[in-house]
Amino acid sequence: MQVRQLGEAIINRIAAGEVIERPASVIKELVENAVDAGATSIEIVTAAGGKTLMRVSDNGNGMRREDLELAIRRHCTSKISDDDLFDIRTLGFRGEALPSIGSVARLAIQTRHADETNAWAIGVEGGKESSVIPAARTKGTQVEVRDLFFATPARLKFLKSDRAEAAAITEIVRRIALAYPHIGFALSGSDRQASSWPAARGDEPHLARIAQVLGKEFVDNAMEIDAEREGVRLSGFAGLPTFHRGNAQHQFFFVNGRPVKDKLLLSGLRGAYADVLARDRHPVVVLFLDLDPALVDVNVHPAKADVRFRDGQLVRGLLVGSIKQALVQAGHRSSTSNAAAAMDVIRAQGFAPRPPAAGAGYSTSSYRQPTSGSAWSQDAFRPIDRSSHVPAGFGEAGQATLEPPAYADGLAGLVSPSADARAHLSDAAPEKMALPLGAARAQVHETYIIAQTEDGVVIVDQHAAHERLVYEKLKESLAKREVARQLLLIPEIIEMPEEDVGRLTEHAGELEEVGLVLEAFGPGAVAVRETPAILGDMDIRGMVLNLADELAEWETASGLKEKLDHVAATMACHGSIRAGRRMRVEEMDKLLRDMEATPLSGQCNHGRPTWVELKLDDIEKLFGRK
Repeated sequence: MQVRQLGEAIINRIAAGEVIERPASVIKELVENAVDAGATSIEIVTAAGGKTLMRVSDNGNGMRREDLELAIRRHCTSKISDDDLFDIRTLGFRGEALPSIGSVARLAIQTRHADETNAWAIGVEGGKESSVIPAARTKGTQVEVRDLFFATPARLKFLKSDRAEAAAITEIVRRIALAYPHIGFALSGSDRQASSWPAARGDEPHLARIAQVLGKEFVDNAMEIDAEREGVRLSGFAGLPTFHRGNAQHQFFFVNGRPVKDKLLLSGLRGAYADVLARDRHPVVVLFLDLDPALVDVNVHPAKADVRFRDGQLVRGLLVGSIKQALVQAGHRSSTSNAAAAMDVIRAQGFAPRPPAAGAGYSTSSYRQPTSGSAWSQDAFRPIDRSSHVPAGFGEAGQATLEPPAYADGLAGLVSPSADARAHLSDAAPEKMALPLGAARAQVHETYIIAQTEDGVVIVDQHAAHERLVYEKLKESLAKREVARQLLLIPEIIEMPEEDVGRLTEHAGELEEVGLVLEAFGPGAVAVRETPAILGDMDIRGMVLNLADELAEWETASGLKEKLDHVAATMACHGSIRAGRRMRVEEMDKLLRDMEATPLSGQCNHGRPTWVELKLDDIEKLFGRK
C-alpha cells in the first residue's frame, strides 16, 4: 500500500477529533483562552446544547490583526516558547483549539487589542479561511461557533440530548469559575436558565465563589485545608463526612489553576475518607494544588484533563494526610444539614402551632392539626392518666428495675428522671449545658440520648457514637505498637511477574510494619512468612496479588493498612453499646464527654451522623412561640 501525506483539511479534522469531543469541549477551550487573555468578565451564550450556537465574549487583551491571522492556524500560540514545554503557566498552550473548531464548524472571531483603533474579524467554515476585515467592538474578543460538526455529520450522532449537552457546558463553566473567583462569569441561552457568578471580592474570594457555585450549605459544612510539603501546597475546602453525595460530581480538583479529573487525586480522596464514609457515598471537596510547573506534566492528553506528577506519592500523601488532619481537628463536629433534615421531618408531621391548655396533660397521638377551615376543640386531645404511673429514675438502683412508662404511642420507651435524679442533674446542668453536647436529660427507646445545651437540644445515637469511640481507640493502639504477627508453619509461595516481585520486595519494610513479612523467592515469586494476626485465616495469595496491583498503579501499599482499619471497624461495631440497652445518666454524660474529646466522633464508621442538634429558636417556631 502506497504511503501518502494527508491533506491539511483532513489533518485538522483528525486533530479536532482529539480536542473537540462535544460542545462542552469547545466552551472549555474558548473560556480558557479568555482567562489566559486576562479577562475579568466572560459571557457564554448557547443554543440547542451548543450544537447550533456557542458564543464566548470577554474583555481581555484582545489580538492585533497579525495575531488574529495566525491564531486560526495549527500550532500557533503566544503562551509558550519553543523550548519551554516544562514551564507551562497558562491554561492553553497547544495552539490547536481554534483551527480544530474551524475545521468542523462555522467559526467567527471578532477581536480588538487595546492599542488598536478598531477591531478585526475573521471566519473559518469547514476549514476554509476568510480574509481579515475591520469590525467594530470594544476591547476584548468574541468567538462565535455555529453548526458544530456540520463538516463531519457522523460525529453528530454521538452527541447526547440538548439538555445533557447544556448540562455538560454548565459543569465546565462551574469548574473554571471555581478556579478564578476574580473573574465574573455569565451563562445564558435559549436552552437554559440564565446563571451568573459575579467577580468575588473581599479577603476570601475563593470562599465567596464556592458559596456562589456550590451554595452556602457546603461552606457551613466544610473544613478548611491548607498544607504544604516539599514545595507542593494544597488548599481549599473539604466537606464533613456527614455532608456527602451519591456520586463524585461534586469533587473539584485544580492543579495550578487548571481543572482536572485525576485518578491519583481521586484515589487519595477515597483513602482520606475511607473509615468515615460508606463506600457508596462521596465527599464534596474543592481543592487546589499549587506546585512548580516542572513537577507536573499537563501535556499528557489533548484535552488537558489529565496530568502526571513527577512525585505522585508525595502528592497523594499530602492530600490524604491534610484531609485526615482536618477531620481530626473537626472533632465531634457534624453536618448542619442533619438538623435541617430533622426539622423538615418534624414539620411534615403536621405539628400544631397552638399548645394545649395550661395545666392539662395530653397524649401526642391525638395532638393533630385540624383540617383546613375546621376549629380546635377539646375533643381533639386525649388526657393522660398520670396517677397510674410514676416515672422511673436515672439512678443506679432505679435502672435495675426500670420499665418503659405507659406513655402514649409517640413517646413509648421514654426514660424520665425521678425527683432525686432531677435534683442531681440540676446541680451540674449549668456547667454541662455550656459544653458542646450539653447535659444528658433522658434516653428515648433505649437508643437515643437526649441532652440539653444552652441554646438547644442534642439527640445522640448511642450505638453509632460509641462505635466511633471504640474504633478510634483500636486504631490508636495499632499505631502505638507493632502489629501482632502470626508465623506460617509453611511459607506461602506466590508466583507473579518479576516486576511485581520487585515492587513488593522494595516495599517489604513498609509491609512489615503492618504485619506482613515476605521476601523474594527466585525471580518470579515471593514467599510470605508472617501475616497480621488480627486478620486470622485469610486469602493470603489474593491479598498479596492485590497489593502488587496497587503498587503498580499508585506506588503505595495502603491496601493492607486499610484492610486492618476495616477489621478494626468491624470489631468496634460488635464491641459497642448496642441499641436497646438502657444507660445510667452517668454513662450518658460520660459518652457525651468522650465524644467531645474524640476525633471524627461526629459520624460512625459507616459515615452516618452520631448526633443532631435542634436549636431552641427552631423548636419554638414549631409551637408558634416565635
